[in-house]
Amino acid sequence: MSSSTNSSTHHTSTIGAIGAPSRRNTELALLVFAVVIPVFAYANVGLAIDNKVPAGLLSYGLGLGLLAGVGHLAVRRFAPYADPLLLPLATLLNGLGLVVIWRLDQSKLLQSIKQAGTAAPRQLMYTAMGIALFIVVLIFLKDHRVLQRYTYISMVGALTLLLLPLVPGLGANIYGAKIWISVAGFSIQPGEFAKIVLAIFFAGYLMVKRDALALASRRFIGLYLPRGRDLGPILVVWFISILILVFETDLGTSLLFFGMFVIMLYVATERTSWIVFGLLMSAAGAVGVASFEPHVQQRVQAWLNPLKEYKLSQQGVAGHSEQSMQALWAFGSGGTLGTGLGQGHSDLIRFAANSDFVLATFGEELGLAGIMAILLIYGLIVERGVRTALAARDPFGKLLAVGLSGAMALQVFVVAGGVMGLIPLTGMTMPFLAYGGSSVIANWALIGILIRISDTARRPAPAPVSNPDAEMTQVVRPS
Repeated sequence: MSSSTNSSTHHTSTIGAIGAPSRRNTELALLVFAVVIPVFAYANVGLAIDNKVPAGLLSYGLGLGLLAGVGHLAVRRFAPYADPLLLPLATLLNGLGLVVIWRLDQSKLLQSIKQAGTAAPRQLMYTAMGIALFIVVLIFLKDHRVLQRYTYISMVGALTLLLLPLVPGLGANIYGAKIWISVAGFSIQPGEFAKIVLAIFFAGYLMVKRDALALASRRFIGLYLPRGRDLGPILVVWFISILILVFETDLGTSLLFFGMFVIMLYVATERTSWIVFGLLMSAAGAVGVASFEPHVQQRVQAWLNPLKEYKLSQQGVAGHSEQSMQALWAFGSGGTLGTGLGQGHSDLIRFAANSDFVLATFGEELGLAGIMAILLIYGLIVERGVRTALAARDPFGKLLAVGLSGAMALQVFVVAGGVMGLIPLTGMTMPFLAYGGSSVIANWALIGILIRISDTARRPAPAPVSNPDAEMTQVVRPS
């Protein structure tokens, strides 16, 4: 009996080891492609603009390769069972973003109005800072469940980050939106970091309260309506998101904040009614604020009639934007396959061409095919995040992975939808692609947390330890 028990225990541990390969070599192979593709794109831009390979090609390739390699070594060392796709996908997007930012840096028009010129080197520095934070997350966050202890501290931290731009002398009003703070000459967008902290709070809160929130009081038109007392949390979050929209005139963060909460609420309770309530409340809030907030009204007008806004802007009428129409022209001139990297005219967008409207450059120079490929990469990141949530063994990890993936999906939808004219512009930036330190650093931290959760989820369960006392009991026990 004892020997058979030992052999079965040994057999179980062997299967556990075989059943969960680390997939680090797969990640390394994908990382090679994720670095080589942007390097070829960089050479392509140089040949299109100057008919020669750019002088900085080698340093760019080595820089991106070194950053990717350091990130890979950190994952191999501190998260050996993590998802093999997340790091290569983020590296590919970041690398392509650097190429297009450098391409816009070469524009004489953007240099003349100080909208570009030295953005690419700064973005490479921000990328290095982002990967450094990514590594710090992997080293110090040994178990994502530790974050659950800081549920309410996270709420206070997120609210502090969201309110910082309203502090006199610290907040900066840039083009009508109060979403920036200025520290030592650098502009920081606290909302980018707040989305991660909020996801931690929502995951911790909903894990405790999900049973109460899932209870229904009555059924109406096929929907189970929640109890009145349980509507409190969603009303509070809705009210805070409206306050952000009113005081900071930041439509993007408001949508992201509320949308992420509704997604996590739906996953926690499995009640479709929460999605319906969320959509109705966000629509009511947006319409209500747009009725009296001039900045939001301008965004809506530019969305409804971009050509009229363009003409008024050309006539010198203040308060009207031309970017929406020019972005649509950029997409239109790109067609199906694009004009080719470095051969478009998206620099005519001028203001925020390399940040808010960077997707228009991709649309013009890579065409519909390129845009679909970019959106597919984002879709894969979100899919791997959701897969991580499904594999997670603890409810907090499941909710946190869904929240972070949902935040990424919402941000991509909000930004891409705004630039393409599907919804009003929000002033947010495409994760990893757009120029901006806050965005790229915060999104690398987001990927780091997802990798930590996936490592915990995919890690093989420890083999059961043989217990001599139990074996003795089994031997002595009469058959």
